[in-house]
Amino acid sequence: MSLTRKLPRTIWPLSLAAFALLVSSTAAQPLPAANRPEDAGISSGRLQRVHRQMQADVDAGRIPGAVLLIARKGKLAALDAVGFQNRKSRTPMRPDSICRIASMSKPITSVAAMILAEQGKLDLGAPVAQYLPEFKDVKVGIEGTPPKRPMTVQDLLRHTSGLTYGIFGDSPVDQLYRKSNVFRAKSLAEMVTAIASLPLAHQPGEVWEYSVSTDVLGRVVEVAGGMPLDRFVAEHITGPLRMNDTGFYLNASQAARLAHPDQPMAMADTDATVKPALLSGGGGMLSNAGDYGRFCQMLLNGGTLDGVRILSRKTVELMTSDQIPASTERHSPVSLMLDAFGPVPEMGTSFGLGFAVRVAPGRNPVPGSVGDFSWSGITGTYFWVDPKESLVTVLMVQIPRDGLVPYWRQTRMRVYQSLAD
Repeated sequence: MSLTRKLPRTIWPLSLAAFALLVSSTAAQPLPAANRPEDAGISSGRLQRVHRQMQADVDAGRIPGAVLLIARKGKLAALDAVGFQNRKSRTPMRPDSICRIASMSKPITSVAAMILAEQGKLDLGAPVAQYLPEFKDVKVGIEGTPPKRPMTVQDLLRHTSGLTYGIFGDSPVDQLYRKSNVFRAKSLAEMVTAIASLPLAHQPGEVWEYSVSTDVLGRVVEVAGGMPLDRFVAEHITGPLRMNDTGFYLNASQAARLAHPDQPMAMADTDATVKPALLSGGGGMLSNAGDYGRFCQMLLNGGTLDGVRILSRKTVELMTSDQIPASTERHSPVSLMLDAFGPVPEMGTSFGLGFAVRVAPGRNPVPGSVGDFSWSGITGTYFWVDPKESLVTVLMVQIPRDGLVPYWRQTRMRVYQSLAD
């Protein structure tokens, strides 16, 4: 049974009495609900301000609809659904509406790799070619320069592999990616073979370049784990965490809860009910706020949730630490596009093993804490975890790329202004 399908449309109250009534009558919550927002250190009045602002965004056409989950101190303080799941059909957004989460797939795939590391089946410091021999003879640049050192599994996790996406930059290697149509491969194995036939854009370790690294990592998970990526994720992450609405495709019942953008956009033009031939660990998953909130709470708890341990506390600490050497160039096209959310020193941010991490106070125009970690999706979804504040926030929305960074900035400010202690 879905953990969130019986949720009312919102558990953000117009009054504390209404909040208590809704929580007490709800059969299932993604996380234990606070009796009132104040019990989790959140202001009810300021939550109403956030709700009004989000509704204004819907009314102005800035977003079709959204779901915002806020959990603090292990308690669900807010789960607000505003606007439309599908504006054309006037279908209201629901707390359990499902979104294409794009690159928010990456943290899940990264956790899968760390599970294998804990099982002794994957060595993070080993060359990728140890698991994927097709990378044994890879060269750098169209000149075919030998790599100074091998690409490692750690490089895949932190995006210092030398790989690229081919869609954000216009280097000769980016152009080769676009011509090769690696994303049209008929399987993850075929995609990775195609990627390995192309030159690296950079020497491994020298540049933070957002890339197909996590898709390659997904194939490493398949090889080291001995099963397809979707099965590994289901058996080791989404199943144990009861993330029942998270996966690479939807059943018919789930499809009725799929959120749609107001206008056509990338990654929203395929049939979500058909199992994809290419299981993209870098961008192919779907989820909802409740499910992803459970995933984030597990990380905040040091790898455990509801008595189920996914990772050890020290592994989570490793993943959420600064993994980028000071000598690594970080001003790639995606870093610049991400602005406050990119891993650049000017913003006091860096990157761990699957997430951006805040490493310095100040510098950044959005509120947060040193040690908070986050990531996002090109379809609009965004999450962050702030251990210092015991805070988890998940935003599910489907909007075009040009509106992403401003909306994420606004969401951070809205959530932090609601803290009451």
